[in-house]
Amino acid sequence: MARIRMLTSVSGDGFVWETGQEIDLPGSEATVWADGVRAELVRGQPIETPEAGPALEAAARRTRKTTAAARRKADAQP
Repeated sequence: MARIRMLTSVSGDGFVWETGQEIDLPGSEATVWADGVRAELVRGQPIETPEAGPALEAAARRTRKTTAAARRKADAQP
């Protein structure tokens, strides 16, 4: 697990992450979020939080799908 710090607020189905909040995610998910716009990497060391991992992974997947759909819709508008 890696820890990221949110640089902007993000919400989706079943989760809300606020600016400044630190969140533990699997390394691959943390890399996706820590793009310097949405979040930054705080720590890349493994953290044992098995009860939170699957829920956060699912939330991140839903957010990526929603964000991608929003981008496609915005690109399609004149």
